[in-house]
Amino acid sequence: MIGIIDYGMGNLYSVSKALERLNYESIVSGNVDQLKKTKGLILPGVGSFKDAMHILNETGLSDFIREAVENGTPLLGICLGMQLLFDESEENGRTEGLRLLKGRVVRFPGTASSGEAYKVPHMGWNRLHIRYPSPLFKNVEEGYVYFVHSYYVDSTDQEVVLASSTYDVEVPAVVGQNDLFGTQFHPEKSSSIGMNILKNYADLVARKENE
Repeated sequence: MIGIIDYGMGNLYSVSKALERLNYESIVSGNVDQLKKTKGLILPGVGSFKDAMHILNETGLSDFIREAVENGTPLLGICLGMQLLFDESEENGRTEGLRLLKGRVVRFPGTASSGEAYKVPHMGWNRLHIRYPSPLFKNVEEGYVYFVHSYYVDSTDQEVVLASSTYDVEVPAVVGQNDLFGTQFHPEKSSSIGMNILKNYADLVARKENE
């Protein structure tokens, strides 16, 4: 059973429906006691980093997430949910994140080194470049996935950047350390590549459940 963390800022039901299509059970909940009964977690997210962290801190979900990861529970952050895993963000003023991975969330400059302006947010399909092997990449080939974001992670630990994409700058697209993962793109909206990555995460949770 996978727990999709509901804190009011995510595409909860699109992720839930995607897992259902993959024949995996999930619950959508913001209740810590319910989420503790699951064997893996997904932290989705759309919107402001500052608002998201305020809600997570106020509800006690931030402490729950840190404790779950420390205890080895697999977790997958999606879009804003991936950014929340890092140390801090500059969005709407400095805000401390969950501090599970090293790095800072910064805004796309909007101006290339050539001086040419480019569109922010980064929205649409972009190519995924796999950098390091991961259980998430079983039966996954490099291809195009779907992004929607104005901020990206400037990671101080490049070894956690499992895959990247380029949008003027190199964008961490998949991050991971032990059983903690994140995707900047939306796997549930990214055709077969995204669905395979989501399936691989669900498979990893199932293996943990059977250990």
